[in-house]
Amino acid sequence: MNATASGLLIIDKPTGWTSHQVVGRVRRVFGTRKVGHAGTLDPMATGVLIVGLNRATRLLGHLALHDKAYSATIRLGASTTTDDAEGEPTGGADASSLSLPQVAVAMGAFRGAIMQRPSTVSAIKVDGKRAYARARAGENVQLATREVTVGRFEVLAARPVAGYLDVDVEVECSSGTYVRALARDLGDALGVGGHLTMLRRTRIGRYLLDDAVALDSLTAETPLMSMAEATRLSFPVVEIDEAGARDVGFGRALDTQVPAAVTGIIGPSGELLALYRPDGECSRPVAVFV
Repeated sequence: MNATASGLLIIDKPTGWTSHQVVGRVRRVFGTRKVGHAGTLDPMATGVLIVGLNRATRLLGHLALHDKAYSATIRLGASTTTDDAEGEPTGGADASSLSLPQVAVAMGAFRGAIMQRPSTVSAIKVDGKRAYARARAGENVQLATREVTVGRFEVLAARPVAGYLDVDVEVECSSGTYVRALARDLGDALGVGGHLTMLRRTRIGRYLLDDAVALDSLTAETPLMSMAEATRLSFPVVEIDEAGARDVGFGRALDTQVPAAVTGIIGPSGELLALYRPDGECSRPVAVFV
């Protein structure tokens, strides 16, 4: 494939890899430095990671990626410094006698619009420095709570394991929600402590795990999702003729109003030309790609 080809890859990120390392692999495979990603995953986590190549890196920041879905395993009975299995234990209590109905009832408090305190080892910046970097340097990091939305938080199965209760769950939530924090807060609500032992992202926006390619099977011939296809998954689109395409190429306003705050403009050849926004009776560019 041409090293200047632009488009998206939906990667099934393996465990143990950082999102930045995935970007590095894609750069080497496709022979281009212009690679970026959207929707960071922790090294422990697996699943959907969206990667953009060349001109598509400019599209990443505009994509509608506000809702996400995960499958996860929460271990009740122990808290950790990182709210996941990579941290040091900080306490807990025997959870093996908890019943599934007890857990399900407690989970109800974490659905809908909730206030959540992000995990200390998150990528949120505190005075210009990532919270996880400050925490690992020994600083006492206190992050403010913020509103997130959890549309689904359901038990699939539960297993007692040597004083713990491992609970398999499915989560659908807004961007900015920390599933690790849900595990921590559920354990606190039940009085036994809790942390995350497995996390797999199955969807981000309309990008699905079924569409993802395994990182170890990636080659220079792996097809890219076109920028036009990616835009259709995120926004309404308007198709224009050659005359309109020329105007878009010069970044001019269009004399028709587009239907949404971010609308894809598709040229006569089927290529994504730009993103436009309404402005009175006309439309103006948000980003131009040609």
